[in-house]
Amino acid sequence: MNIALLEPIGVPAEMIEELAKGLKEQGHSFTYYDTKTTDLEELKKRSAGQEIIMIANNPYPDEVVRGADSLKMLAVAFTGVDHVGLAACQEKGVMVCNCAGYSNVSVSEQVIGMTVSLLRFLNICDKTVREEGTSAGLTGTEIGGKTVGIIGCGQIGFMTARLFQAFGARVVACARHEREEVKAAGIEYVSLDELLRASDIISLHTPNNAETKGMIGAAEIAKMKPSAVFINCARGPIVDNKALAEALNKGAIAGAAIDVFDMEPPLPEDYPLLHAKNTLLTPHVAFLTKEAMVRRARIEFDNVYAYLRGEPANVCQ
Repeated sequence: MNIALLEPIGVPAEMIEELAKGLKEQGHSFTYYDTKTTDLEELKKRSAGQEIIMIANNPYPDEVVRGADSLKMLAVAFTGVDHVGLAACQEKGVMVCNCAGYSNVSVSEQVIGMTVSLLRFLNICDKTVREEGTSAGLTGTEIGGKTVGIIGCGQIGFMTARLFQAFGARVVACARHEREEVKAAGIEYVSLDELLRASDIISLHTPNNAETKGMIGAAEIAKMKPSAVFINCARGPIVDNKALAEALNKGAIAGAAIDVFDMEPPLPEDYPLLHAKNTLLTPHVAFLTKEAMVRRARIEFDNVYAYLRGEPANVCQ
């Protein structure tokens, strides 16, 4: 088969060559593009004649999928696949496989780091010291003893919950499906409404799809405690970030730490959260650790090998 990796996936070229060695030994062709492109015509060109396409988080829309006449399998080096033209894949019978699990540790650790930074004003503290300031007005808040609400308790949400428990927090969760291992860990399932009203710290961990897009809007934010902080390292479009910014500026909630937005950074100068009070913003890096990049590269290639064996893994559709 003709196989192409259309963009870099965060590991050295030497590792790509090592992972692809078995493909070549089996008689398959393998092409690697070491530059990223969002140009649709260039994506179509790179996809031409390829039966297996490998990407990461680069958009691969319906138009490109429909133009890839030979495409049979799309391997996505990411957990979410909302950047992929799934409708066209379904029309053409293209199998889509993701890299579920590669970023569980990196994202859950980022949530904890952002929470601590937000509650202890670490970004402000750093600036204060550099400007010869003091600790005045920088009394922080502890995680221990607080109620943490996890919205979406899949693999990442559950790992995040366990880390919060290690800090001494009580954790509640809401999810479409209840899991026995979550209950066994002492995590109580509650409704979204109850979670929003009861939680001191709220962390979002749902995928972005038709059901979840915009699920945290002005009405949901209004249910949160004035002392609550909100963390989003999941997907930007799940949250109405304009409503979130307005709530922060009114003091309706105490703070927010956001890694994902309804567009990829760089953000325009007038983006509401850039001017909101008590925010900690990062440029979509929660998944981005050296260890996670190695894990996802291995999983993505493993998915290709599994497909070629007739034993597909991590199938999304």
